[in-house]
Amino acid sequence: MRILPDYFRPALASLAVLAAAPAARADDISEQRSITITASGQVAAEPDMARITSGVTTEAETAKGALERNSDVMKKVIAGLKENGIAAKDIQTTSFRVNPRYTRPREGEPPIINGYSVTNEVEVVARNLDKLGEVLDQLVTLGANQMAGLSFEVSAAETLLDEARKEAVANALRRAKLYAAAAGAEVGEVLLIQEGGAQPRPIPVARALKAEGVPLERGTETLQASVTITWALK
Repeated sequence: MRILPDYFRPALASLAVLAAAPAARADDISEQRSITITASGQVAAEPDMARITSGVTTEAETAKGALERNSDVMKKVIAGLKENGIAAKDIQTTSFRVNPRYTRPREGEPPIINGYSVTNEVEVVARNLDKLGEVLDQLVTLGANQMAGLSFEVSAAETLLDEARKEAVANALRRAKLYAAAAGAEVGEVLLIQEGGAQPRPIPVARALKAEGVPLERGTETLQASVTITWALK
């Protein structure tokens, strides 16, 4: 058996202590008493803008003819929107489709193309809700025959969500203190904060709209945020 010199023994003893330290710290963390709470907060806000998805579908015997008809109507629709105060940046094409139209075939015969349809849809952001009814009336009057959707939004949603976040933290802390007290403990320092979903809830509107005197109610929109917090227990 080989015996190490005396001057090596202190160094080896120090290495042994250092090797054991991380394991000891890990055990301390895993055995630390803690409480984790998930809570939410919300704030109500009045929408101040709307998104409209609308468009034009035209048909003709040829693709070129359907496209020309569609382009003529869409140019009038877009020009009318701009005249009504909608900025160019708030009009964006979201869908453009050219589809063949088929005859109903007789039994045993293949279908035959007898025409084409062209659909052009745009998303319009209306920032003046007082004129929203006029915008919808104008869309239909100028030839838009597709209404794919309408929803209200809050332009300052991200700023308003901060209030919902604060409420979520306050609710989480209140519940943590309640549970800790019931268990004979106290809430200590924060160990971890994780944000959950924080987003507005768009308000959908029925797709069926009349061309005149469109009645619309913007209502209120709920902005909600959630958070998960872990506290140490004392």
